[in-house]
Amino acid sequence: MISRILIVDDEATIRASLVESLTREGYDIISAETGEEALAKCHSHKFDLVITDLKLPGVSGIEILQALRNQGNSTPVIMMTAYGDVDTAVSAMRLGAYDFIPKPFKLGTMKAQVRAALKATNFVETKEPATDEKIEAPVKKAPKAPLNTDFEGQYMGMIKACPGLSHIANILEKVGGSRSGNDTTILIQGESGSGKEIVARAIHEISRGSQERFMEINCSALPETLLESELFGHEKGSFTDAKNRKEGLFELAGGGSIFLDEIGEMGILLQARLLRVLESRRYRRVGGKDDLEVSARVVAATNQKLAEAIESGNFRNDLYYRLQVVEIEVPPLRERPQDLEILINHFLRGFNEEMRLDTLPVDAKLLEMLQKYPWPGNVRELRNILKRIMILEEPQRLQAEHFPPHVLAGHNPRHTSQHHALGQATGLMPLGEVERLQILYTLEMTENNKSKAARILGISRQTLREKLRLYELKTQDDGDLLADSAES
Repeated sequence: MISRILIVDDEATIRASLVESLTREGYDIISAETGEEALAKCHSHKFDLVITDLKLPGVSGIEILQALRNQGNSTPVIMMTAYGDVDTAVSAMRLGAYDFIPKPFKLGTMKAQVRAALKATNFVETKEPATDEKIEAPVKKAPKAPLNTDFEGQYMGMIKACPGLSHIANILEKVGGSRSGNDTTILIQGESGSGKEIVARAIHEISRGSQERFMEINCSALPETLLESELFGHEKGSFTDAKNRKEGLFELAGGGSIFLDEIGEMGILLQARLLRVLESRRYRRVGGKDDLEVSARVVAATNQKLAEAIESGNFRNDLYYRLQVVEIEVPPLRERPQDLEILINHFLRGFNEEMRLDTLPVDAKLLEMLQKYPWPGNVRELRNILKRIMILEEPQRLQAEHFPPHVLAGHNPRHTSQHHALGQATGLMPLGEVERLQILYTLEMTENNKSKAARILGISRQTLREKLRLYELKTQDDGDLLADSAES
């Protein structure tokens, strides 16, 4: 029987892209532009899955979910949003959303989630109907899952394809084949933007609980008290604003994975509680009395040198040793230039699907130029530059002129004052034009903060002002950049 799916999004491009992609997968797709239209179609049709944007004009995605549940409709709902954060994700999960996908997303990721949601629904429908009374045991146990021997998931496949990450692929295959289960904690270290989250998601793919949720949280984004509640949940009345019981990420993850990003930013008191949880594999909600069992695998990541944080008293050494049962170091992109072509092609495929383009990859000459750049922002910088090019240029093929001058010159933007070398390296335009474009790019990158732009360019603020006058570039002290040339 063909599964029927409702797509709800007020962005026509995304809606059309999802409709076309999922129709090709063999699903029966119906779309709606607003929440009101979606609810009307839910009254007149039976759907096996609803995929909805969170932010909609009028009735929101959360309100669609609430309305369905209030009507006793248990259709699984996948939430999409460009405004995703942990609070919203947890709220959606608590209301019964199947999953939460931040925009922009890869169509391959969405297809995989759709298959998982439909499979989970079929499984749930074979169970005995639940009674009205909810009975909660003091200790929750996840069902045992078989070892996952499929190492060719989306993220694991990416790691195995990159020669510079072959040692990580070897480690992950051993972890996936181990019978130690989710008790094995993993610590991922590496520079910001180097791909630690990709490694974490690959670990989830090869874990026993790969069919369950992958829950992530940035430990630097929340104060310690709120972070504790997000991780472990809380009971009603446990503190002033605790008006209802709340499930934490450990509970929501079930037998899946919990990714603690920027673990080095976690407060010292919460570190002590996390250590106890990892040791005992049990925890309590804030204000709770009943022990709950930890079934999820814990993966932590940091761009800090934890040894230095231990010496300064900001990180517990016992927690460090407990986390690093398996330790993985992700090398920066500058140390693995051989991965650049694979990463570029990977991102291009995703952007081509997302934006419905047919951009061809870089040629060998341009690739060689890009491999000379140190990529201080690592994989994240590469992805952001490519996305900017795809959005603004929509090129048939990536060309040198699409990339910022400092990238082509092979220089870190903080050391681009040697403009003569920059001009020679590009060989595409007069030196003055290269300098003008570099100033424009740096101002855009710093959101027109002239002091910061001057530091990055390696010149004084006064010199930057003179350059702006020289190239007839005008800025407002607290406004947007205004350029007289349409080329800028």
